[in-house]
Amino acid sequence: MKTQQTIRARDVMNQNFAKVDGLMVVRKALRIMKDKDARVLIIEKRDDEDEYGIVLLSDIAKDVLAKDRSPDRVNIYEIMSKPVIAVPPEMDIRYCARLFDNFGLAVAPVIADGEVKGVVSYHEIVLNGLLTIGSDD
Repeated sequence: MKTQQTIRARDVMNQNFAKVDGLMVVRKALRIMKDKDARVLIIEKRDDEDEYGIVLLSDIAKDVLAKDRSPDRVNIYEIMSKPVIAVPPEMDIRYCARLFDNFGLAVAPVIADGEVKGVVSYHEIVLNGLLTIGSDD
């Protein structure tokens, strides 16, 4: 009988994110995303009592492009989701998938010791996690 291998969020997380200030305008944030090949924007905390925010390309499409707003006049804080729902690096990816389903998430930052270490999405969970569970290759 095989024991089930546990794949953790830290095992599948990626570094395709960029940290930005919430006061930054969308156009500048998009340039940073493009330059860093980032898929997610993490909005920095303003102080120790603050929480991280998050912006996805879909947020920019819905809240800027679809509403015909200027990316030079919209600040990131206006379209971010805050506080983020984060996962600890030790979380089993099966629970990550359940968390995503329960809260309608597609992406979550992996936070340890108050710092964003990476991001995890369904893409990483399925392709980097599920494929390795029980694999004999």
